[in-house]
Amino acid sequence: MKNSSMKLNKKILWILWAFLVSVSTFSQLIVENAKFDKELKKLLSHSVKEILPKDIDSKDAILFLDSRELQEYQTSHIMNALYVGYNDFDLKRMDSVPKGKKIVVYCSVGYRSEKIAEKLKKAGFKDVSNLYGGIFEWVNNEKPVYNANGKTDSVHAFDKTWSKWLLKGKKIY
Repeated sequence: MKNSSMKLNKKILWILWAFLVSVSTFSQLIVENAKFDKELKKLLSHSVKEILPKDIDSKDAILFLDSRELQEYQTSHIMNALYVGYNDFDLKRMDSVPKGKKIVVYCSVGYRSEKIAEKLKKAGFKDVSNLYGGIFEWVNNEKPVYNANGKTDSVHAFDKTWSKWLLKGKKIY
């Protein structure tokens, strides 16, 4: 009887420990997300419509534009995203895109994509949004990313300073 009681106590302790770790991890994610949101509110000018990853339905006919550098895009990107770059962005890449097409521009966290979205709006594109939190928030929300070989867990983390906001996935520099 003593042996089965000890096994039960160990099992209860293990379950309690697992529960506490889960609550602690969840609480930490909430705190980190709040810090990230505060940082984004300061970083971005909020000059274009913003959309959260959780508000995007995979059934929507959205053209995703990746405004990161080519190496970042090649590491991983949102499925079927069109690379448009940032430093080498050229509106001519958008010549075949109808002005009324629903477009979501993204980068690592949303700064570069906001600047590209501003250019698109100025060029007459009507339905342009900035992905709030960028590909980092996309991955943090457990949405998939892809490279030339298919689905991947790797994400270009930009640099050590910004990579702290990428909470999931494998960081590549």
